[in-house]
Amino acid sequence: MSQLDLACEADISTRHLSFVETGRAQPSRDMILHLAERLEVPLRERNTLLVAAGYAPMFPERILADPALSAARRAVDLVLSGHEPFPALAVDRHWTLVASNNAVTPLLAGAGPALLQPPVNVLRLSLHPAGLAPRIANLRQWRSHLLTRLQHQIDVTADSLLLELLRELRDYPVPDGDATSNEVSEEEYAGIVVPLQLVTDAGVLAFFSTTTVFGTPVDITLSELAIESFFPADAHTAATLGRMAGRQV
Repeated sequence: MSQLDLACEADISTRHLSFVETGRAQPSRDMILHLAERLEVPLRERNTLLVAAGYAPMFPERILADPALSAARRAVDLVLSGHEPFPALAVDRHWTLVASNNAVTPLLAGAGPALLQPPVNVLRLSLHPAGLAPRIANLRQWRSHLLTRLQHQIDVTADSLLLELLRELRDYPVPDGDATSNEVSEEEYAGIVVPLQLVTDAGVLAFFSTTTVFGTPVDITLSELAIESFFPADAHTAATLGRMAGRQV
């Protein structure tokens, strides 16, 4: 976003915005919050901006087990259970597993026990050679998709732990052979999603995912919580998951 665009959206003059950027003018607390809202700065980083400008942080950070977040935790559990028989899980800002529904566990068969010990990092579990990676048919595509998402998150937050995680994931081995041998053609899924193709005893199951976040959080923990819901990308996957759960889909 250009300075002019930001000034127009924030309803301030470009001259005053320039003075704030160069340190010639001290922004008010409200202006910092107003600009951060327009720039979609995460709540954690908004606190950092406030402290840097000499103001107290505004947004609290509670653990998810805090009684004040009990309604939000119930909402997460409802979303997860309501998504069955399809898999869904909730993760925090570092991709640590917070909760999952009953459809997730059967898909983790064969993963190394060490990767399943809490705290479980779902990106590490997905791409580690002892995790799901050997069973992901289109591993190159899925790996690229996950690393791109993680890089975008780092670009926004500059989180050092996420940067370490990215370096670790990039060091994992990539399958030998033809880079396109297991890739899914864009035409197969209309070029709109990158599916996860997981090899199971019931055949290859194909999923596409969506991400759900709280719409108006004022708590850092809630703002950084994401629910990853996986939907069947074909009829075979839908029917197989239904049979695994003992219900008709």
